[in-house]
Amino acid sequence: MTILVTGATGNVGRHVVEQLLGKGHRVRALSRTPQLATLPAEVEVVGGDLTKPETLGAAFDGVSGVHLTTYNGSEAPLTTGPELAELVEKAGVRRVTVLWSGQEGSVERAVRGGTAAWTLIQPGEFMSNSLAWAEAVRVDGVVREPYPQALNATIHEGDVAAVIALALTEDGHEARTYRLSGPQALTVPQKIAALGAALGRELRYVELTDEQARERWRSSGVSAEAIEMLAAWHSNPPPEGYTVVPTVAEVTGRPARTYAAWAAEHVERFR
Repeated sequence: MTILVTGATGNVGRHVVEQLLGKGHRVRALSRTPQLATLPAEVEVVGGDLTKPETLGAAFDGVSGVHLTTYNGSEAPLTTGPELAELVEKAGVRRVTVLWSGQEGSVERAVRGGTAAWTLIQPGEFMSNSLAWAEAVRVDGVVREPYPQALNATIHEGDVAAVIALALTEDGHEARTYRLSGPQALTVPQKIAALGAALGRELRYVELTDEQARERWRSSGVSAEAIEMLAAWHSNPPPEGYTVVPTVAEVTGRPARTYAAWAAEHVERFR
């Protein structure tokens, strides 16, 4: 079977592609810039834009499963859910997974009302967000972040992909919403300590004030609305942000990977 993966060059999407290939499935990857996609040679890369459904007809031809993201490279969620669901139905797609972005949008609503078997994937924060620290760690071994007491049960992006790959290729995941977390709730200083242990050297944590954090987000081009959302989430995380759930183990049959394991896998990015 051929499975279409949108967001295939992202942190989770790359793992989805690799795991589907490992299971022996044909993979078609959607990219707005297919000439720049660096994916395995056996992947069929096609051009298209989720915000422009008229560009997607060929991408859906002959696929039995589709993995959809709900953003398309911007802060704004997709509003083209009904058009995407129509493409899914016309193509006779059997299974659809949707990777949410923190709030329900048009894609989730449209897929739930469609004919294909759907699975909604709701992960917490990705461990790969720590890659934002890589340059600072390489330069001076210091990580500057706010809210040192806030707990977060971050999840390995490969574990998210493992759940997606199973939902796209096996029965038993229909009409399910999977909330995913890592196996531990950790603070930023605890993550930094784990990263330092992987590197074999001590890293230093410098606490930013709330205003310093907001200024950093502003200077990075983050919108005022998104800044308020980030500040609220990190300063007073909702329970779903730090509650450990066993979903990865229940679906895949193996425990979710720890942050220490993620750090060991990515240690060269921080040297």
